[in-house]
Amino acid sequence: MLEIAATPELVVVPPALPAVLAHLHHQLDGAVAIVSGRPIGQIDGLLAPFLASAAGEHGVSIRYADGTLEELPVGIAVPDTWREALNGAVERWPGVRVETKPHGVAVHYRLAPERENDVWQLVRALVAPDHPWFRLIPAREAVEIGLRAASKGHAVERLMGHAPFHGRKPIFIGDDFTDEAGMSMARRFGGLGLRVAEVFGGDPAQVRAWLTRGMERMDGRPAPPAAPTSVSP
Repeated sequence: MLEIAATPELVVVPPALPAVLAHLHHQLDGAVAIVSGRPIGQIDGLLAPFLASAAGEHGVSIRYADGTLEELPVGIAVPDTWREALNGAVERWPGVRVETKPHGVAVHYRLAPERENDVWQLVRALVAPDHPWFRLIPAREAVEIGLRAASKGHAVERLMGHAPFHGRKPIFIGDDFTDEAGMSMARRFGGLGLRVAEVFGGDPAQVRAWLTRGMERMDGRPAPPAAPTSVSP
């Protein structure tokens, strides 16, 4: 829903977006969820005053519609020694930054693309391919050390087991590697997985416009232009 920024904290939320989401949330009896790689606290801060079901850190933490918080697995986080190693390395690499999360950590090289190989060598030295708890998650000009047990697919599955999602057909919209699992799980429940690059021309503004048209249509306003039809298989 948001354009990529140079760093995660620089993303801009269009002023109308929280109100659109809140209206859709009301129209759908609460069946709107934000599934993100960001922690839930950051999701809430970005979209305030909108508040709804959410999955943070790729599904490590989930907040259900009744406010219940669930963490899976409980009490597991990237070791401090790994965080220290990452912080020490990026001090020598201008433009590379470490994004600390409650359970994981991401290293961004968008501002220093020439450091891509250095960053990947570093994280691979920390996290073995067969590590029992952690895995490397590729992202847009970044790599994250995250929990192996969590995925956006698992987040969708868990949300679908609870009201108000249970029994509905989900629509999952995503634009990154980690979103593929969420889209696949939505299809397993008979719903849709919509890739932003394919269905919305790679433009988050088109996603927001599509959401707004859907809101207006459910309000009984004049029929909007046809929704995107290039749905991925």
